[in-house]
Amino acid sequence: MIKAVVEALIPIIREGSYPLIFILMTLESALIPIPSEVVMPFAGFLVHLGEMDYWLAVASGVLGNLAGSLIAYWAGLRVGWEPFKRIPLVKAKIEHAERFMSRYGEWAVLLGRVTPAIRTVISLPAGMSGMGLTEFVVLTVLGSIPWNAALVYSGMVLGEHWEIISEYLDIAALLIVATVLAYLLIASLRRGRSG
Repeated sequence: MIKAVVEALIPIIREGSYPLIFILMTLESALIPIPSEVVMPFAGFLVHLGEMDYWLAVASGVLGNLAGSLIAYWAGLRVGWEPFKRIPLVKAKIEHAERFMSRYGEWAVLLGRVTPAIRTVISLPAGMSGMGLTEFVVLTVLGSIPWNAALVYSGMVLGEHWEIISEYLDIAALLIVATVLAYLLIASLRRGRSG
């Protein structure tokens, strides 16, 4: 299935360039199953070929993530949990994201943007919990920048082998989350000692 998605998206991304990256990443963050692991590394491959600019590709992805996340946030804020209970795959992911959010609070939005399985659904529980819009936007953008930058960069480095990034993405994402959590824990312990 991934191969079919890749084959379908490649010519479209090449033809549509930055606006299409924005649209695809908006759809992905609005809970439509468009794999950023295909879109952004292929954009990096186009950077490698000199057909795209690195920072414009990253910015297109980040802005798309923000737009789609705002749609999901609004749905969580206005519609609530009930309609999503009827969709088995989404229900399980949202329940996982809710547990993640109750554990890490506001930082869940930032961490969630680079965490497999909850990356695209973390905005729903953020909206459901009534998280402030400004805080949500800032944390979503801060979490989306490293994700998109890393994916585009991986496509640049891997060149024509850009599609292998999806094989190692879960491991890389877990390492990023572990690093951020370790940093937050150390910072919290230091504050506790000095306070």
